[in-house]
Amino acid sequence: MKISLDKKDKYSILKLEEENLNSVIAPDIKSEFVFLRNEGVVNLIFDMKDVKYVDSSGLSAILTANRLWNGHGAFVLTHVEHPAVQKLIEISRLQTILTIVPTMEESIDYVMMEELQKELTKGEDE
Repeated sequence: MKISLDKKDKYSILKLEEENLNSVIAPDIKSEFVFLRNEGVVNLIFDMKDVKYVDSSGLSAILTANRLWNGHGAFVLTHVEHPAVQKLIEISRLQTILTIVPTMEESIDYVMMEELQKELTKGEDE
């Protein structure tokens, strides 16, 4: 499995550099998600620019990451560009559950706004 990880202060970007997110790769990517969450990554942007095919195991891995970051930080899918991947997400109705943002720049903006919102809410609670 080919991936790249870019860690920043407020977020990390995990890019899957494979065409298929299938039953062969899904267990490894799931493990990577768990590792990153346990390592303390608060916000994760999952870059799917190279991904052209996702099967049910791949969707399961994505949903696992979504659960891991739920209530902890933001989990954002970006560059969900290939029609087959978009169609699978639509058919599964996951666009209502997952945070899908078209570009990397918008994904980073989304995460930064979430962080700002957390800080403002935290300030009000004190």
